[in-house]
Amino acid sequence: MEPTIALPFSPEQQGWYEKACARIDARRLQQLLSNLTDIHSPTGAVRDINQFMAGYMSSVGLSSAYRPMNAGTGNAVGEKRGSGGGAALMLYAPIDTHLEGDASDQPWTGTTADHVDLQPAAKTVGDWVYGLGSSNPKAMVATLTEVAAALIEADVPLVGDLILATADGGMPADIADRDHAGMSGGITHLLSRGVAPDFAIIMKPWNWVYHEEPGMGWFKLRVKGTLGYAGVPRGTPGFRSSVVPAAHVILELEQWLVDYAERNTSGVVKPHGWIAGVRAGWPERPAFPSAVTEIFFDVRINPRTSPGEVKAQFAQFVADLRARHPELDLDWEMYGSVPGGTTSPSNWIVQSARRGWEHIEARPHGIPELLGGQTDGAALRRFGIPTARIGWPWPAQGSPESVAEGLGGMGATYVPDLLPCARKIMYAVIDTLTRGRAELGLR
Repeated sequence: MEPTIALPFSPEQQGWYEKACARIDARRLQQLLSNLTDIHSPTGAVRDINQFMAGYMSSVGLSSAYRPMNAGTGNAVGEKRGSGGGAALMLYAPIDTHLEGDASDQPWTGTTADHVDLQPAAKTVGDWVYGLGSSNPKAMVATLTEVAAALIEADVPLVGDLILATADGGMPADIADRDHAGMSGGITHLLSRGVAPDFAIIMKPWNWVYHEEPGMGWFKLRVKGTLGYAGVPRGTPGFRSSVVPAAHVILELEQWLVDYAERNTSGVVKPHGWIAGVRAGWPERPAFPSAVTEIFFDVRINPRTSPGEVKAQFAQFVADLRARHPELDLDWEMYGSVPGGTTSPSNWIVQSARRGWEHIEARPHGIPELLGGQTDGAALRRFGIPTARIGWPWPAQGSPESVAEGLGGMGATYVPDLLPCARKIMYAVIDTLTRGRAELGLR
């Protein structure tokens, strides 16, 4: 990756930056994070939390509104206009959680429901805030909001316009009984209805600046047999298991996913894929082996590879598998597809975010770790909005409370970890919004 383009602050900009950073209030950020964690917000049901956010935005000096999508959900957006002639910069994070926070999550989370990070309620222990989604996404929402509040309190003379937005549907999910919420539906709704920034910064985990992110493809692979009966001897004509052959298919698919990621790595994206689950039969009818076993998985899609190309790659895998194992009866479908998105690494907002990162880290940014995580940043870029992704070290280390293993509830936040990221974002905000459009490469 090319070195970051140096563009030092003027003395006035440096003064505004220092004044704004001095107004960042860790206790206020923590209280907002606790309040947000206390408002349950599963994908497709974020009306209450975004109505709260619209009110909070107004209280810190933004002109704000709740934007409903249906009776149960909607988005929040706030704006602080500058003097004119500058860019519009949007600070963005989704606000929905990846789990329902009720009995339907069990046993699939692999833990007991009483882990503190899985509860849809906040618990504060010193500088820690726990609860479902307190780290991802609610720490991001709280941090961006604190940046906006501190900027306004510091009375920085903005030329451009600051936009703060939070939306539903950021989780990679498709919740059918809530109008198919997910799949970046909230940010798409906002961008289709007049929220039109020149640049965007999305906050997500990992302490790097990224200029691109993958999309995703969802597939179902079906292994077919016949409906069986436990009392039938093996080898009886006309009876074929779907479950036992599926075990072989799973191992073949796992290797294909590993090879796929290596084959399709480019830029800063390594498009991993994981088998998410296997489904067959009736637990209440174990005497009758299922005629179909479904294997479903998500594979990430590099911005330089289309969903159609990935579909073709998987089709070739299935064709090769059939050729090597003609006894297998297979069919498949792609049931979800989201393209990746990229911004030129030389674009103003990416360079500005990297300058902010380097200012706080006191070292060159260099090449970030390869990325496989998908966010609404891909949708922003597909709408033609140059976007930088920036974050903080994640997951937090040293928790005094026991939290679920693995991804868990993404619900353990050490607030001091967020403050360097807030100062990096503040740098890019002042760098961008105190200049005219021509300086930013805009017409």
